[in-house]
Amino acid sequence: MLDLVSMLNHERYSPRCYVAALTDNMSLSKAQRLEESFIQQAAANHKARYLQIYRSREVGQSYLTSMATTTIGMAHGLWIVFRVRPDIILCNGPGTCLPICIAGFLLKVLSFKWVVMVYIESIARVRKLSLTGLLLYKLCLMDQFFVQWPKLKNKFPRAQYVDRLM
Repeated sequence: MLDLVSMLNHERYSPRCYVAALTDNMSLSKAQRLEESFIQQAAANHKARYLQIYRSREVGQSYLTSMATTTIGMAHGLWIVFRVRPDIILCNGPGTCLPICIAGFLLKVLSFKWVVMVYIESIARVRKLSLTGLLLYKLCLMDQFFVQWPKLKNKFPRAQYVDRLM
């Protein structure tokens, strides 16, 4: 995902806000290094925000207990999205993105702000979508839904096949 962010127009999509799970110990530090490289390249100082969110469901967590963690994640996602009010939500499938995407969809539906929402399924997903990807696809929440394997495009016709992004 950070490779994709590095290719964006940094001036147009600024300031950026990165959201990662509370249990993710690496993503935000990688995002900070990426932002530092932008500052060095452009000699500009666009303050990025780094936020953490409760994950809807940890890998291997039972579906029963995930209902409680999803509720907490949803409340936290709503708070983040309504506070940040992003122009675009770019996400790639971990349990943190479902609450953010639902909150972004609510921002649109309630006419607070039009948010472009883009989901990119992991290249590791060859035969079936992740649980998050499947939910977002079935709920039709995303403006763009990208897959990186032709088999997935055949199974999910509303998805856009983009081959390998990075």
